[in-house]
This record gives sequence, structure tokens and C-alpha cells, in this order.
Amino acid sequence: MQSVLSDIHYHSEEAAYAYVEARIWPNGPLCPHCGSAAGERIGRLQGKTTRIGLYKCYACRQPFNVKVGTIFEKSHVPMRVWLQAIYLMSASKKGISARQLQRTFNCGLKTAWFIGHRVREAMAVLRIDGGPLGGANQVVEIDETNRAVVGRARRQRSELPRTERHRCHAWPGHYRERR
Repeated sequence: MQSVLSDIHYHSEEAAYAYVEARIWPNGPLCPHCGSAAGERIGRLQGKTTRIGLYKCYACRQPFNVKVGTIFEKSHVPMRVWLQAIYLMSASKKGISARQLQRTFNCGLKTAWFIGHRVREAMAVLRIDGGPLGGANQVVEIDETNRAVVGRARRQRSELPRTERHRCHAWPGHYRERR
């Protein structure tokens, strides 16, 4: 059995760019500056010092790559790390914190926070109409719902005066009555 994270686009930068280009530009590259299509004067720049996945539009003379206009724009994080973060955040049931991304990718906390927020922003559903989830008079099914206990359990702890409570050393974060 082989893991999904063992796919080549999670480990090779060239394969990661090819994977994202195939998803964003299914009919070939499209200039984000002037809108020229793949057949209309767009060429791939290939050289020893050229960045990976760099194209040039000869109509507007602007260089561009697949990152322009996406969550990857103005980021120095490798594309393969972005793809791994997207997979981990979408496959995680409870979500992933910036600290977990920091430990996983061995990067700084600011970088992990940046990746996490960009991915969460891309996953947010843009609801312009403001209507109900699923549409009007539609059935929405939810799996693995957590229901918070808001009633009696919260009141019991808060009814104790603050002087009567102190932290339990065996269970940090929990309170118990003083004897």
C-alpha cells in the first residue's frame, strides 16, 4: 500500500509546477496581465538561471508563472511544500495549527502561519447571496458533528466562587473544589 504523499508532485519542484499548471490552465497557459491564450505569443522561458515554470507573454512583454493570481503569489515557499500543506489541511479531520505545520515542514512559525492562512482563505466558501447552506428548502447532511455542552456542566463550574476553585495539579486546565 502506497501513501498519497509519495506521489512525485509532492517531492519534485518541476513536477509540482506541472501538476498545478495542469489544474489551473487545462487548455495551456493564459497570461494573467493581458489575457492572451497559449497559442497567442506565449513562450516558456528555459535557461540555466531561469525560474521553474516561467513563461513570457510577447503581447504585453510580461513574465509570469502559475503562481500569479493564486494563493501561491508572492511566496518564497516551494510549490511542493504548498501542495503537501494543502493535502494535509484538507485531509485532516480537525484541522492543522501553524505550530503543526512548522514542525512538519521544518520552517519558521511565520511561514507556517502564512501557509495556513492562505490555504484556509482559499478553502473558504464565498457566499455572495447570503442564503441558507445548500440553498433554499434543501437538505444538508452533516457527518461527525460535535455538540458542545452549554447547559448544566458549564454552570456547575462557574457557580463556584473563584476563591473556592484552584487548579488541579494532576489535570492541568481543570478545576476542583478546595476541601
